[in-house]
Amino acid sequence: MQAWIGIGANLGDARANAEDAIARLRCAPGITVTAVSSLYRTAPIDSSGDDYINAVARVATTLAPQALLDALFDIEQAHGRERPYRNAPRTLDLDLLLYGDDIIATPTLTVPHPRMTERAFVLVPLLEIDPEVVVPGLGKAATFCARVADQRIDKVA
Repeated sequence: MQAWIGIGANLGDARANAEDAIARLRCAPGITVTAVSSLYRTAPIDSSGDDYINAVARVATTLAPQALLDALFDIEQAHGRERPYRNAPRTLDLDLLLYGDDIIATPTLTVPHPRMTERAFVLVPLLEIDPEVVVPGLGKAATFCARVADQRIDKVA
């Protein structure tokens, strides 16, 4: 199954944390990284703290959606991720954005990620990898870019 992972960090060495997350994804059982976007710097949205470093990775996975989410949580925990409150600054945030063409709504997982079409830090790196990517139930991701045009996003690597 093809899946898309959002990567973000704004505490500590955010760039190193994002790069390490990608390295850990490359080593995770049942996950093969097939593409990684550039890194981008963005201002926090609905949050506080320093700017974020963001990226998106496309993976091929043999893991079921919840197992993939659990693997992402394990990588976050390796970086000391804490969740004191919603949208708190973080050492690392890994979001399961898309899982094939599936639409998933469970108490622990919503796919497509519910705010992905409202965030330049998701759409820009996602479209860098695949300009034709479709958000199940919503349409082509590119159609949402105009809605996020006012959000600052700068390529850093």
